[in-house]
Amino acid sequence: MRQLTIERAAFIIIFLLLFALATRIPTDTDTWWHIRSGEYTLTHGMIYADLFSFTKAGEPWINHSWGSQLVIYGVWQLAGNLGLALYTAALATAGMYMVYLMCEGNVYLRAFALIIGAATAAVFWSPRPQMFSFFFSALLLYLLYLYKRKQIDRLWWIPLVMLLWGNLHAGFSIGYILMGGMIAGEVLGNLFSSQSDYVVSWTRLRKLVIVSLVSVVALVVNPYGLQIYTVPFQTVSIGALQNFIQEWNSPNFHERQTWPFIALLLGTLGAAGASRKRLDWSDFVLVSGTAFMSLLAGRNIAVFAVVATPVLTYHLNSVLEERGWVLNTVKRPTRMMSRLNLLLVVVIGLAALAKVLLVLDAETVRDAQADVLPLDATAYLNTTAPEGPMFNSYNWGGYLMFAAPEYPVFVDGRTDLYGDDLLTTYLRTATGGEGWRDTLDGYDIQLVFVENGSGLDRALRNEPGWTLNYEDDLAVIYTREGQDA
Repeated sequence: MRQLTIERAAFIIIFLLLFALATRIPTDTDTWWHIRSGEYTLTHGMIYADLFSFTKAGEPWINHSWGSQLVIYGVWQLAGNLGLALYTAALATAGMYMVYLMCEGNVYLRAFALIIGAATAAVFWSPRPQMFSFFFSALLLYLLYLYKRKQIDRLWWIPLVMLLWGNLHAGFSIGYILMGGMIAGEVLGNLFSSQSDYVVSWTRLRKLVIVSLVSVVALVVNPYGLQIYTVPFQTVSIGALQNFIQEWNSPNFHERQTWPFIALLLGTLGAAGASRKRLDWSDFVLVSGTAFMSLLAGRNIAVFAVVATPVLTYHLNSVLEERGWVLNTVKRPTRMMSRLNLLLVVVIGLAALAKVLLVLDAETVRDAQADVLPLDATAYLNTTAPEGPMFNSYNWGGYLMFAAPEYPVFVDGRTDLYGDDLLTTYLRTATGGEGWRDTLDGYDIQLVFVENGSGLDRALRNEPGWTLNYEDDLAVIYTREGQDA
């Protein structure tokens, strides 16, 4: 019987804890429009034009997440909220396992770094297609790591990874950023530090460039053809994203959830400075590049965590070895020690399972979702069925697409569809700013479904011709006078 060493026990424990950490209640409103889109794709075929809004109805739409939507819809059909939570946890844990394989040092150092990396990335773990981007970014970086640091050539897997990624989420652009960063770093390494460890020679670098170009071509194998290349550029060109959507804003460092990012950033810089090992040029380009991306938009923090966590261990392990601070463990435990290790794994495993079951308790899920999703207001809407068209909160557009499918939305999380002009109009109207009446009249809005206390709610409270039909702590519903609601 194979003995359970403390190293193996620590490895199992850290991933049990990571899985428990990544298991969370599905509250992200965008989850639900992905489910709706996945259902339509499965039952009716590919979507090429908008079907779910009245503001952009019939206009071309590149549904770049179609593949992941089928997966999300499938797990929702099979296991509901549990399925969504396990989808998130599985991809998060698999991604962190790729990160673990790239780390250096003993299991304790890797576990320490992984905890910081996971806490950094976990802010943006939710049951959305972006989880595939998290996993594939870690997988692609691991393939580059094998080529650079282990002299193991698995580069021709990369075009296949990019082909799959391109059919799952527009975050495939991250893959090209990672490859471009690696190529740039190795060019600098050959120019300025050609004798350093792990520098990829010019000959081997040429193959990486060729594989990267093939990966660009591989992306065209998708239902939208060449149009898929335009999606990342369309998205980042929308100014309203930075003005309104939190995950596209710079991180707010007054919020504690961003502090692991600070710890990982400063820890990596400190470890590189304290270590006698020179900072590799590719590590420098990738860490500094993804850090810059994260400072511009918080949604990029998860990518930074994937890149920076292994680099932290490279230099922190060097610092520990240089000072003789390496913790040695028992390689051949006694039978009693092995049993104690097994007991510890079982106890931690049961605790992690209890946490998962507690998080996914039906009443707990309902309470958590009711805090952020307009469950009761949507039930009222479906029961009373007032006339549309509807002006709705951006934050709830995705949920309304799923939970109130009879009402085409004004706007939702598909920012690449709506564009700057409509999103700016929405923002001005939702805040009760200049021209809000013109928007409601111009689109012949008969129904308003927005947050309680929002600017538009305050404006409509005393506005002739509008009736407040429903109100709770979260949402309000107004209709134009003359409707039966």
